[in-house]
Amino acid sequence: MQKESIHTESAPQAIGTYSQAIKVETTVYLSGQIPLDPDTMEIAAGDISMHIKRVFDNLRAVAEAAGGELQDIVKLNVFLTDLSHFPIVNEIMGEYFTQPYPARAVVGVAALPKGVGVEMDAIMELKPPEYY
Repeated sequence: MQKESIHTESAPQAIGTYSQAIKVETTVYLSGQIPLDPDTMEIAAGDISMHIKRVFDNLRAVAEAAGGELQDIVKLNVFLTDLSHFPIVNEIMGEYFTQPYPARAVVGVAALPKGVGVEMDAIMELKPPEYY
């Protein structure tokens, strides 16, 4: 098995001992993204809606760096410190994805890095080379 580390300046830099994503053949494992602005490495301004959008933008940047797009995500995990924000996730997710939507889990957690209210990670399946 050959693992390829995915890196892009268009998403926040890893703040620990991990890669933004790891690609194994046509499967890409995207690390958790929080609402960090990749240019400043500070929490993005705004409310939870803006934070959710920033997380999707960060995931999109990593997906594109790996040769895919958000629509190639087959599994999305969403972590919220306040599950009352679940309807907001649904609404905004509809702006970023079309059917068929990825499989998804939404989990309520006590805390997230840097005190943010949302984090997401994903698994993406790329089209095999012979598809092109």
